[in-house]
Amino acid sequence: MAHINLLPWREELRNQRKKEFFTMMGGAVVLMLAIVGYAHMHIIGMAEYQQQRNQFLNSEILKVKARNREIDELEKKKEQLIARMDVIKELQGNRPEVVHLFEELVTAVPEGLHLTEVEQQGRLLTIIGGAQSNARVSSFMRKLDESEYFAEPSLDVIEAKTSGVERSRTFTLRVRQTAVEEGSGGS
Repeated sequence: MAHINLLPWREELRNQRKKEFFTMMGGAVVLMLAIVGYAHMHIIGMAEYQQQRNQFLNSEILKVKARNREIDELEKKKEQLIARMDVIKELQGNRPEVVHLFEELVTAVPEGLHLTEVEQQGRLLTIIGGAQSNARVSSFMRKLDESEYFAEPSLDVIEAKTSGVERSRTFTLRVRQTAVEEGSGGS
């Protein structure tokens, strides 16, 4: 006789396959959630690590900026000190010139002429004084022109003043101071 199975085997097979499908689907979802969670945690960790690196770099940048400011301040101080040293060197170098200047002025002033003001602007001297006559002013200018420390004397103003019997002249003249090498000529 033929054996007939009346049990719903197809229904059981379908239920078993559904169960396997949902189990595999659940496993896949769990696995996918685990992978997404790991990726998310890994990305968050990388972002935090990058933020830490950025904070470290920013703190180092601030330190370097502070050092740069200090270096800039030191450079400014260095430039100021160099400028001061240059001024001191120039003044030290000009010391003998001032002595020669006044020595030459004293030797160039003839009798009957006196100086009331000497003003120096760079290498140009403005001399104001009084004299008994125009000839004394002319003699003074010749002596200045003959000196190796002065050149190109030019008379700006000469005024004659009369007080009673006595006549006097006030004058203003300009003369250029020359640079004389140390050790050449002079005294």
